[in-house]
Amino acid sequence: MSAVPPPGCPAHQSLHGTEFATDPAAVYRRLREAGPTAPVELAPGVRATLVIGYDAALHVLRSPETFSKDPRRWNDLADGTVPMDSPVVPMMMYRPNALFSDGEEHVRLRGAITDSLARVGPGVLRGYVERGADTLIDRFAPLGTADLLGEYAQVLPLLVFNHLFGCPAGHGVRLVEGMSGIFDGVDAERANELLTTTLIDLVALKRRCPGPDVTSWLMEHPAALTDEEMVHTLVVLMGAGTEPQQNLIANGLRLLLSDDRFAGDLSGGSLPVEDALDEVLWTDPPIANYAVHYPRHDVEYGGTPLRAGHPLVVSLAAANTDPALTGDRRTGNRAHLAWSAGPHNCPAQGPARLIAAVAVEKLLDRVPDVELKDSVERLEWRPGPFHRALVALPVSFPPVPVAGRPKGGTRPQAPTLPEPPAGPPAPAPDRPTGGWARLSAWWRGE
Repeated sequence: MSAVPPPGCPAHQSLHGTEFATDPAAVYRRLREAGPTAPVELAPGVRATLVIGYDAALHVLRSPETFSKDPRRWNDLADGTVPMDSPVVPMMMYRPNALFSDGEEHVRLRGAITDSLARVGPGVLRGYVERGADTLIDRFAPLGTADLLGEYAQVLPLLVFNHLFGCPAGHGVRLVEGMSGIFDGVDAERANELLTTTLIDLVALKRRCPGPDVTSWLMEHPAALTDEEMVHTLVVLMGAGTEPQQNLIANGLRLLLSDDRFAGDLSGGSLPVEDALDEVLWTDPPIANYAVHYPRHDVEYGGTPLRAGHPLVVSLAAANTDPALTGDRRTGNRAHLAWSAGPHNCPAQGPARLIAAVAVEKLLDRVPDVELKDSVERLEWRPGPFHRALVALPVSFPPVPVAGRPKGGTRPQAPTLPEPPAGPPAPAPDRPTGGWARLSAWWRGE
């Protein structure tokens, strides 16, 4: 039995396109018929094996002696079968950081991350989130309507990131734009270039002018990161701190506003926000399929051969919903794999939970009667094999006056922040529809 049918074979389930984005759970159910692993196509011509069983996922994640994280082992990329301009390559290519390294090198690079993040106290982090959340809510609360993705969940991690990493506002916008493009797989080569060049600028800036921020602390760490390692360590921190964070916030709000256990009077709901986030992390984790590994040698799992150098993509979402897991009680149960497991588990899951919980609680406290504008079934999802990400989260609510502003007033001015780089003037509708048009307009105070 071959684990890798030829390209175009019907057995290769596509993880790109609208069908998968709309209903990934149905795709996972079909794939389970093949067993705990199944052949998939991540992008046109990009073959991989998706690990969909919970036990199988734990086996891969906890067996670094058998499964390497180093993409330089990826045979199809090395021999040109997968071209460098494939939309998934920027998410899977080798970078000299903790995510794509093994052994002692992984320990060295990860140590710099964990030690630097540990210098940010939870009280300080909570303060960053609360101030950013209040700033954003002040802008739409008097209007009675908002897109909680584009005007809140997408922007809030950017504000927190700018504080934590000492990142000028203009750099922040470009970094999040580049990372989002990589996740979407849309013009990913340009997005990767934007991300990399902006980080090179940030590293050079911090070499000249260090400050009390994570970027500077990484530079000072005894691990002695080179400039190249600094850039790609910031890539992994950026990847973990913005795109997944906005998805966790937005998916948490979507659940709270649509699920019968939470909908209605949210302040009197039967489950608190933390339990709602646990539910999201079980059923709709913000990174659905990733944790890519490469067998160091030909190996067999569950009767299926796994070839050396052929990518294994761990489906954190499918593993979490594996029917083999006993019971369906998820409240208070944090045995999910949304943060991965093993030596490469997320080193910042505590801060990530805190940011999401404070963001959701602050929104519901400030705008308590918020409702989805349409049924949850009509919400659109962004295509892409790796994430579980909404296109928008439109809501309505009774306008909430903000001190010093009349009910139903116009948008207040944006806070005083460093200006983004100069560029051609953009159209200025009341509500720009593109995600990055919205962000740029936000910085301009429109």
